Amino acid sequence: MYCDWGKRDSLLVTEAQFTKDLQRNYSMMSRFGIREENAPFFLPPYEWYNDSIAVWTKKMDFQLINFTPGTLSHADYTTPADKNYRSSEDIYQSIIKYEQARPGGLNGFILLSHIGTDPKRTDKFYKRLPQLIKHLQAKGYQFQRVDELLKAD
Repeated sequence: MYCDWGKRDSLLVTEAQFTKDLQRNYSMMSRFGIREENAPFFLPPYEWYNDSIAVWTKKMDFQLINFTPGTLSHADYTTPADKNYRSSEDIYQSIIKYEQARPGGLNGFILLSHIGTDPKRTDKFYKRLPQLIKHLQAKGYQFQRVDELLKAD
């Protein structure tokens, strides 16, 4: 966490700590052939940040991104013991209902789904992704990677 849940403008790290953290992440990713110039987008931990984090990210030549709010796609990290738990069916239906209710549908939408979730969550939403993709493709949607969507330079 880079900033406080309750007081978002309160930082939990210094700029030096943030910079070191981001550099260490890219160092780890480089072991898998992922170089900074090929992965210019940064999604902060827990999708939680403030203006300082945005400024520091830009200073490091990365583009801060986040999911588009409105669906529960990001809630796939929850476990049944959590009071905010959302089942895969709840998540799936929230996406379908949001798409139907919004005039622009999901055009330009960034859905967040976690590929790694707690073992206590046996109801893995990513197993529903083929069904969701098929459903949305049947409605004419085309999927793009974030770099294509945002037209990274």
